[in-house]
Amino acid sequence: MTTLASLQATLAGEHAAIFAYGDAGAHTSQSAQPELFATISLLYRTHRARRDQLRLLISDRGATPVAAEAFYDLPDPLAGADAVRRQALRTEQMCAQTYAALVANTAGSERGWAIVALTEAAQARVLLGGRPELFPGAPELGR
Repeated sequence: MTTLASLQATLAGEHAAIFAYGDAGAHTSQSAQPELFATISLLYRTHRARRDQLRLLISDRGATPVAAEAFYDLPDPLAGADAVRRQALRTEQMCAQTYAALVANTAGSERGWAIVALTEAAQARVLLGGRPELFPGAPELGR
């Protein structure tokens, strides 16, 4: 995969993550679940910032950034804090996989940026109650 194709795939993943976190935020109560609400809000802002950075990286290469879809299918209806947390964990796993691929397809400062994003996705999984992984985004390397 080319660097540009990998950047575009990562941007597409960020669009999906933003949609998923918007849904999660709508199903989380700031008064009833303040810690979860704060975590979901933080991760929503993080993914929006990454999306914006990816748009710039792609535009700087002279390409048009891939647009977000109008709608994304979500795996489960969110009925409660546990369902919100599961969706957020799946979202971060998907992002970690995308960022691991970006690390493999970039060099220099773009690779450094991808490594930071991959590290933050792995940390977000732990923040959401997930288990640390030996190779975030590429568990097949730990076998």
